[in-house]
Amino acid sequence: QVQLVESGGDLVQAGESLKVSCTASGLIFSINVIGWYRQVPGKQRELVASITGRGATNYADFARGRFTVSRVNAKNSAFLQMSSLKPEDTAVYYCNAGGSLTSPGFHWGQGTQVTVSA
Repeated sequence: QVQLVESGGDLVQAGESLKVSCTASGLIFSINVIGWYRQVPGKQRELVASITGRGATNYADFARGRFTVSRVNAKNSAFLQMSSLKPEDTAVYYCNAGGSLTSPGFHWGQGTQVTVSA
């Protein structure tokens, strides 16, 4: 059974940085694209960033230059380092596995809340 567990969400002030993590089990982690998505109430879930097993990455326009996606295959873990956070970055951030650099796969984590205060 595939499990994705996010952690690291927090309440931060605008301009601060935050790193969220995703730990996976039940899948061959190194061959799976890991995507980070976010969702606010009433809006569709949107791609933030994604990374292949070999480290190729893709970023949404709003994330490029502020966010960095990474992974450590040996630890079945992926990370999203967010800097210069804005109030509009407030959302639940989800980890996804099994998709492509631009589309989600079947497996989702439960999400971690990131709140950025003005």
